[in-house]
Parts: sequence; structure tokens; C-alpha cells
Amino acid sequence: MSEPMRYSTTPVELPLRAEPEPMPVSGCAGCEELAAVRERARAVGDMTAVTDCNVYLRRHPEGHA
Repeated sequence: MSEPMRYSTTPVELPLRAEPEPMPVSGCAGCEELAAVRERARAVGDMTAVTDCNVYLRRHPEGHA
């Protein structure tokens, strides 16, 4: 059997990038629907759909910029 590889330094730990969830723009039907879908997904534990809704809210329509 071969010897295990050893490293002289400790591994690098990268921080998690935690951004606040985007808020829907009041009066925008698209934003309000995405927020409602996000809450329903969170209620059933579907965090993939929650993340998708967050991405769509950030991009819809171009973040209302």
C-alpha cells in the first residue's frame, strides 16, 4: 500500500456568500406572484424553488432599475 499524501498547510475555507432575499416591488404583479410562489415553496421545504424565485426576482425586469 502507498503512503497517504500529506500537505504542509491547512486547507482554505471559503466563506458562504449570504445575500438578503430580494423584496418584491409593490404594485408589480410579476414580483408579487414570484414572492407568493417562493413562500409556497418554502412552506413545503423546496429550497431549490425558493432559490430559483430569488434569482427571478433579482432579474425581473432587470431588478426594476
